[in-house]
Amino acid sequence: MVKLQEHPLLKKIIENRSSLTPKGRILSDFILSNPRKVVFMTTKELAQACEVSEATVVRFVVQVGFDGYSNFQQALRDLVDTEMTLVDRVDLTDMGEPGADRFRHEVFKEIDNLKQMYRSLDIETIRAAASALHDSDNIFVVGSRLSFTLAYYFGWQLTKIRGNIQILKGSDSTSLDRLTIASPESLVILIATSRYPNELIRIAKHVRRMGHTLIVISDSSLCPVNGFARHVLVAPSKHIPIFGSTASLTCLINYIVLELSGRYGDALKMHQEKLERSYRENDILFNLEVFDG
Repeated sequence: MVKLQEHPLLKKIIENRSSLTPKGRILSDFILSNPRKVVFMTTKELAQACEVSEATVVRFVVQVGFDGYSNFQQALRDLVDTEMTLVDRVDLTDMGEPGADRFRHEVFKEIDNLKQMYRSLDIETIRAAASALHDSDNIFVVGSRLSFTLAYYFGWQLTKIRGNIQILKGSDSTSLDRLTIASPESLVILIATSRYPNELIRIAKHVRRMGHTLIVISDSSLCPVNGFARHVLVAPSKHIPIFGSTASLTCLINYIVLELSGRYGDALKMHQEKLERSYRENDILFNLEVFDG
């Protein structure tokens, strides 16, 4: 596992330390020593812990390259999330809370996560990715562990609006075979959620070697497969999940599918009519008329 101090975010703090004021260096030392604590601190709490003013905290985050404290804290949150074990995550949760309180907290966390995604995502970036999907003859959707659930969901939705969709599981080594023999015009969508399985990193490298177009949908700007992609869509979470949080990514996938659907015109109707005929002919889905009969 990569040491926290070797991570790009904290390396940035270390590299800027010599140019900081004495109080700024106090802040940098505290953050480097306590990243898991700082990620949950407000500017006031961090200032009190380091015995400096809140204004000093605000100046510090600007000096190390961030527009504001919320952006700095999001980057720190992404950093901490990538290296926390299952035991660490459970320790973050108060298992002794009453059930109703825990339910409300979880709902409000997901609302916070959706707001964070809404504020951070650029619609034009999503539309550019949708254009690449529309223009590609063959599409592969790849995921692993938790992200395979999202990959299957995304791939399943895409089959409802167009053909030539294949869903691959990253843990299956034959995925590399199928990507190797895929036509040069193929597009690969890789979905990655922390803690980022190494098999997805191998697949991202392989996709680049094969010359395919890669779209990465991830939950963090620090995701290790982002750098291999032509298009990167990040749906960040404001909170660190215990086992995983998919609400924001699912919402993003739903929007991409709707954006793409509007580009097929009459071809979409023909495609869906063909599917519906198959459902009826093969008695695939529940039919109320048949049931009543």
